[in-house]
Amino acid sequence: MKKTLLAIAALAPLALALLYGWVHEPALPALPAPPKPDSALVAAGARVVALGDCMVCHTAPHGMPYAGGLPLRTPFGTIYSTNITPDPETGIGRWSQEAFRRALRRGVARDGHLLYPAFPYTHYTRMTDADIDAAWHYLMSRTPVHAEPRANDLLFPLTWRPLLAFWNALYLKTGDGAPPAATGAVARGRYLADTLGHCGSCHSGLTLAGGERQPPFGGGMIDGWTAPALTRLTQGPAPWTESELADYLRTGLSRGHGAAKGPMRPVTERLADVPGEDVAALAAWLMSIQQPAATATHTAVAARPAATGQALFEGACAGCHATAAPMMRLAARPALARSSAVLGEHPATFIQTVLQGIAWPADQHGQAGPYMPAFAATLTDAQIATIAADVRAAAGVPAWPDTERESARLRKELPR
Repeated sequence: MKKTLLAIAALAPLALALLYGWVHEPALPALPAPPKPDSALVAAGARVVALGDCMVCHTAPHGMPYAGGLPLRTPFGTIYSTNITPDPETGIGRWSQEAFRRALRRGVARDGHLLYPAFPYTHYTRMTDADIDAAWHYLMSRTPVHAEPRANDLLFPLTWRPLLAFWNALYLKTGDGAPPAATGAVARGRYLADTLGHCGSCHSGLTLAGGERQPPFGGGMIDGWTAPALTRLTQGPAPWTESELADYLRTGLSRGHGAAKGPMRPVTERLADVPGEDVAALAAWLMSIQQPAATATHTAVAARPAATGQALFEGACAGCHATAAPMMRLAARPALARSSAVLGEHPATFIQTVLQGIAWPADQHGQAGPYMPAFAATLTDAQIATIAADVRAAAGVPAWPDTERESARLRKELPR
């Protein structure tokens, strides 16, 4: 036994060396100079980059657009997004079109190291060559920002990138750059959702190995927020329609279901900048993948909590959410009884919205978006659970189990 262990120890360096040689990619030549701006390609690239949510992940809070630094929390640790401005030292200023295309197709950086799949190259690999090249031209037209990347904080041995070769063997199916064979709005919507928009990265959930669960779009969790199942939008007490979904994706607000919040809000902000036909195509495809509703089961709904729940609602929520509130009458806000955050299968989004609120910056088009103050400092976890039970009962659905415990857990993870 001892000899066997010694033999394994002696062969381990050789095995690691062979593995490194198998997965190692060559560095590609540095780009000598940025390309001359081509207005048509830059405009096309701006559309692609907005549809791909590139700015959402590659911009830190209060940071410069595309300069990276956003913490991406995963079950395996925290990965910080990289600088994708054309800065030659800390960004992609020396990346040729070939290097950029290899990164999106195969998850390999210009210098040959493997990229972590927090960068959704398993989806981007199916992008067309035209879209990849347009995105490269757009990013190369941006103002360079010198921003040193932050070191990732990952569990050992995931810091050793060659191990990603095994992950890629399981989950990466490399695309060929050809346009989708099918045409029409639904086919366009599928390409936008499954490739550029990589919706499955959040809305599918992850396996123990970090791959997306199959079948896709069955729902997941992202940064403590619920990513609902995209295949069950027409089920439940308040089913979505195609027009409601298109409005929500484009404006961040559905008068029938509520406002975009958490990780979804910046996605809708980017979709506000793309042509309306792209958003309509997304909505059309999402409606095409809806599953038939399962046979309904009748669950007894507890009576609406008496004085305590109603008093908390009156004190914290009624000013905006009561039927007679000015915000409801004048701004046509959706009733809580139809809110997706209230009717969802998991309380995370409701709790996070109460704890963190919804920020109220003016959007790029000069209009203020939906706003809600944060209540983390004024409501206890028990009070949040009581309000949740109250509004759920008013909507005719049972209270979530363990809401107080879930609120306490999510409170500990609030951004500092």
